[in-house]
Amino acid sequence: MNKPISITSFASISALGSDSKNIWSNYLLPQHFLSKKNNAWVAQLSSEDQKKIEEIRVSDNKYKNLDETVLYTLFVARKAVQEAGWNSKDNFGINIGSSRGATSLFEKYHKEFLNKGVSSTLSSPTTTLGNISSWIAHDLQSNGPEISHSITCSTGLHSLLNGVAWLQSGLTNKFLVGASEASLTDFTIAQMQALKVYSNDNGDVPCKALDLTKKKNTMVLGEGATTFCLESGVKENALATIEGIGYATEVLEHNTSVSTNADCFQKSMKMALQNISLDEVDAIVMHAPGTIKGDLSEVNAIKKVFNDKVPFLTTNKWKLGHTFGASGLLSLELAVLMLQHQKVIEVPFADKQKHPKQIKKILVNAVGFGGNAVSVLLSK
Repeated sequence: MNKPISITSFASISALGSDSKNIWSNYLLPQHFLSKKNNAWVAQLSSEDQKKIEEIRVSDNKYKNLDETVLYTLFVARKAVQEAGWNSKDNFGINIGSSRGATSLFEKYHKEFLNKGVSSTLSSPTTTLGNISSWIAHDLQSNGPEISHSITCSTGLHSLLNGVAWLQSGLTNKFLVGASEASLTDFTIAQMQALKVYSNDNGDVPCKALDLTKKKNTMVLGEGATTFCLESGVKENALATIEGIGYATEVLEHNTSVSTNADCFQKSMKMALQNISLDEVDAIVMHAPGTIKGDLSEVNAIKKVFNDKVPFLTTNKWKLGHTFGASGLLSLELAVLMLQHQKVIEVPFADKQKHPKQIKKILVNAVGFGGNAVSVLLSK
């Protein structure tokens, strides 16, 4: 990176809540926030937060037919931009990604087509992938570039990569990055169950992410969205600084798996850490989806990179599920919160680890189908 990038605000909505103070309080609790929906474990928004989203839907007649991915992002984007002190006169770009996009609307309109043989007028404009960023730009009245994309479960961190690239280029000095996922539909859950990765565990913790002794896969889907305000240079109001970025893709032997030692993660982590000593990293927020191979391959990659100096390892998926494209940025949120509060979050069934005395640098990982890994190094 040519110069550091400041994170000046962030906002999220997930099973952990929609207020950063409450979200941190929920991280400190020993419990998870998973629940049952149609006999499947999921991580869904609270009824209180669902009401907030519905208020946005009915606030403007143009918003009533929008997908939840857009509504979730409207909610968090407004908060983040307000807290950063941005306004419509600022020339800021927007990049909001989603792995699945308008899942519920796709299913609704397709069912309608099968039943009636015709499609609704709004079936196309409300389900295009660019739908999210364009509506956010409309709502915020921004003047900068708008980008939308899907790169499976590393979508959110790829949004951050795009934002960093624009800022490094000098074409703009502010960028709003984010990701949104509203994938808790019967069909999407059935897809994950068909892959044999979904949790049917009825124990105390359904998703055993980072439990390297588990004998079955325990992934649980979650929903949510998060946005981050990025600005060039080191700002006085910076909550954290992006010090390094890394990315890689590996040749896969199977559509849904990464290699035993996650070669893509090894490459992305090395790239993100190339300008510092490895012993400066205090913690890693892992992708760790709760699958046997996924969790173990990432740990193997970390051990290959760090050897006998493995930092403190954590993940949030046992608490808020795997939110597909939004997961990497929700992990980034956890990293920023740990930097702010100078406290790491333990995973109940992970090996006992020594807590760092100070938390100055945290690495965040994400990867998706296709072996596309991203690593981001944050510093305090």
